[in-house]
Amino acid sequence: MSYTRPLDLKHGRIDLTHGSGGRAMAQLIQQIFLRHFDNPWLAAQNDGACLPLPADGGRLVMATDSHVVSPLFFPGGDIGCLSVHGTVNDVAMNGARPLYLAASFILEEGFALADLVRIVESMAAAAQATGVPVVTGDTKVVEEGKGDGVFITTTGVGVVPPGIELSGDRCRPGDKILVSGPIGDHGVAIMSLREGLRFDTTIQSDTAALHHLVAAMLEAVPGLRALRDPTRGGLAAVLNEFASQSGVGMLIHERALPVREQVSAACELLGLDPLYVANEGKLVAICPPEDAERLLRVMRARPEGREAAIIGEVLADDHHFVQMETAFGGRRMVDWINGEQLPRIC
Repeated sequence: MSYTRPLDLKHGRIDLTHGSGGRAMAQLIQQIFLRHFDNPWLAAQNDGACLPLPADGGRLVMATDSHVVSPLFFPGGDIGCLSVHGTVNDVAMNGARPLYLAASFILEEGFALADLVRIVESMAAAAQATGVPVVTGDTKVVEEGKGDGVFITTTGVGVVPPGIELSGDRCRPGDKILVSGPIGDHGVAIMSLREGLRFDTTIQSDTAALHHLVAAMLEAVPGLRALRDPTRGGLAAVLNEFASQSGVGMLIHERALPVREQVSAACELLGLDPLYVANEGKLVAICPPEDAERLLRVMRARPEGREAAIIGEVLADDHHFVQMETAFGGRRMVDWINGEQLPRIC
């Protein structure tokens, strides 16, 4: 069925009819979502997508994430590409090859159609670049004042190849801890924009898809213990999760932590700790000690991991403490964050 009446994509705004299930909603779906996310599964316009799976076996992984970042557009990205990268990465952290995405939009009455097009174009470009299509979705509209422009939920499906076992409960004393690059970029980019801070160089979000990096890492070191992307709660949250799941301790070294100078300065100005600041294009890896140097070389050979570093090791510790050896040689606790350091960050 064709709905040829054009939407005013330059000056138009979302209204309640765009979520009514009628002609206006059909026009919105056809002229924005179907146009930009074009693929055979979505073009069928069914209530779901019937999808083929690889013939070489493996296990299915499914991950879902809701995106409420404020502001919607920020240096280095926007809610659109972020919603693709975030879910692709969640699937990849399980060792899976991401295959398909679903996207659900909650739109607020009065939201500019031009901004919606900009967001959908960004999502479509990210999906095309990652090779993971958006194959099904949903759209709802809420009354003005009952949303915040747009919220996006994405769900991803992928397949873990046979023989790959990644889990946060597999860390063992002596294992090495690696990060794929400087921490804190995304959270500080968002917070700097909110606070109107200016620096000599622009602090940009690190939002990026990491599944190709993960594939290279697993090919080189199939015995990887665990992977996780340090989003909300940052590096500190991931290490505490691993310590709790595996019943071990963690020790990281401040001198080994990659943190950009401008990010460190912004954190000091804002009263933040980079260890707790969100990232959207970094991962944390735990691997056996004998594999650490090989893994580091493989990570640095990829653009997503060229600034990777070995930052610490797993300890035997019945208390499951996470600690950091400071630049001055002492130690401090890196505990779970209390409260919300940076709300609406992803």
